[in-house]
Amino acid sequence: MNTVKQPAMVSKPKKRNSLLRTLFSNRMAVVGTGLVLLFILIAAFAPLIAPGSPQKFAGKPNQSPSDKFLLGTNHLGKDVFKQLVWGARNSLLVGFGTAFLSTLVAILIGMTAGYFRGRVDDVLTLLMNLFLVIPGLPLLIVLSGYLKPGTTTVIFVLSLTGWAFAARIMRSQTLMLREKDFVAAAKVSGESSFRIIFSEILPNMTSIIVGNLISGVGYGIGAATALSFLGLTDISEVTWGTNLYWAQQGNALLSGAWWTFIPSGLAVALIIFGLSLINYAMDEITNPRLRAEKDLNDVLKHQPSQNVRATPVLRRAH
Repeated sequence: MNTVKQPAMVSKPKKRNSLLRTLFSNRMAVVGTGLVLLFILIAAFAPLIAPGSPQKFAGKPNQSPSDKFLLGTNHLGKDVFKQLVWGARNSLLVGFGTAFLSTLVAILIGMTAGYFRGRVDDVLTLLMNLFLVIPGLPLLIVLSGYLKPGTTTVIFVLSLTGWAFAARIMRSQTLMLREKDFVAAAKVSGESSFRIIFSEILPNMTSIIVGNLISGVGYGIGAATALSFLGLTDISEVTWGTNLYWAQQGNALLSGAWWTFIPSGLAVALIIFGLSLINYAMDEITNPRLRAEKDLNDVLKHQPSQNVRATPVLRRAH
């Protein structure tokens, strides 16, 4: 009696583990993640790396770097190294806070506009376009001047001015995904609109959301640094931006005290560079066209060279 063998159940590899493995096989992702993690660890262990208050008077003003003061002192006699380390806390807090809040607003408004369409889409699209055409920096300056200075205010202002572009992307992707078969099946089964949006459509936009989060962190850190440099935030807080502000107030560039502004400026540049590397790596992995080009280049790179001879093609004369 012939017995039919049941096919063995093959466990499907988890997409998440595969994505992480692919991500960390990318050199740009490894370098970018390393830079971002370095600054996160510095911010988390600031009390151990630079114990003591960064606002405390440490020594003579404008001392150059030495064994006692690794990055010297500013014109107020404060330790620049302590201010650099402790400044990472507030700067990263503003960056990540701005990224999460602006992305959340973009998801809610963009996906709602794309799914419901009609008048809802018209009103929300008008709102997006309004925030897109308003100049960002003047609006930031006006809002920062009228609101109470502080970290929460900076996060709110940056989120208010930075959600519209991401919302347009969410809207366009939702317009495309709402026409898919799995959305139609969810409608037939009686699922509510918001359940379809957040349970069916949202998981298919994970890569876009992660990319917006990463971009939002860089935007938050850069914009907050610019506002602090202009003196539009709470200058009593220690951030990379306020470090640059006090260096400007002390005429550091004219006096040659490079150690008071280069470390904070370099920290901002490095973390934004690291975030950009992660974003580029994510784009290479999730973009089918870029992924196909990379796979083709890898094949051509590792394929041994062969002598290829062209075959002549003869055309019959008419």
